[in-house]
Amino acid sequence: MRLLLLSDIHANHTALEAVLADARPRGFDRTVHLGDALGYGPQPREVLAALRELEATCLLGNHEQMLLAHARGRPGRWAELRPGSVVLTALLWQLGRLSRADLAWVGQWPDGLDDPAVGARYRHGTPVSLDAYTDSVTAAREAFGAWSGRLAFVGHTHVPGVYSALNAPVGEWVKFQALREGGAFVLPPGSRVILNPGSVGQPRDGNPDASYAIFDSAAGVFGVFRVPYDIGRAQTLALEAGLPPVLAARLALGK
Repeated sequence: MRLLLLSDIHANHTALEAVLADARPRGFDRTVHLGDALGYGPQPREVLAALRELEATCLLGNHEQMLLAHARGRPGRWAELRPGSVVLTALLWQLGRLSRADLAWVGQWPDGLDDPAVGARYRHGTPVSLDAYTDSVTAAREAFGAWSGRLAFVGHTHVPGVYSALNAPVGEWVKFQALREGGAFVLPPGSRVILNPGSVGQPRDGNPDASYAIFDSAAGVFGVFRVPYDIGRAQTLALEAGLPPVLAARLALGK
């Protein structure tokens, strides 16, 4: 099984198009999106249409969770976002452009999923949380301690890389391998791993190129690929939509 792993597209269809053009010749059997297809960017409908066409398995991210809460009139803790925040501004703009069918589909996405065919767990933040971050060795150690599986795919940090631990009671041995420029990680026998493909639409590791991964379950290889795309076009679309200029500017910085 070859899984195409996408995460954090953030309504940047320009970046997604470049990623798919790069991924198709490499070959994949299924697509999994690890959350935050929406938020920040100017092309929410186009991104959802592309994910439907891929027949992707889609997981809720924190931005979908916030958008659905506002759509249902129950923003709860998301109401704490200050008026004018870039997060809320983009979400409310997108909410006005998505159809009922779009919202109904997103509302069906699970916040976590176990996949027996691959032996993996999919979730946006950590193996046990939608909105916590697996962003440090300490956070990874806590996640390994709270979860008994061996293979998990997460997003949320916008940083591609791998946290690995021994398949034993979690102690001090937890390592991180960054994949800022892409590259392959071969799963060691007897290891437990949390793998992050990085962000398609808004990388935050200092490399502005779109990031995605392919996981070959038979070979046990997780490959991350970085893809340049037309950032200028994505920026123009964001500005023409009236979204906060900082959301356009950060695309060129990779943060």
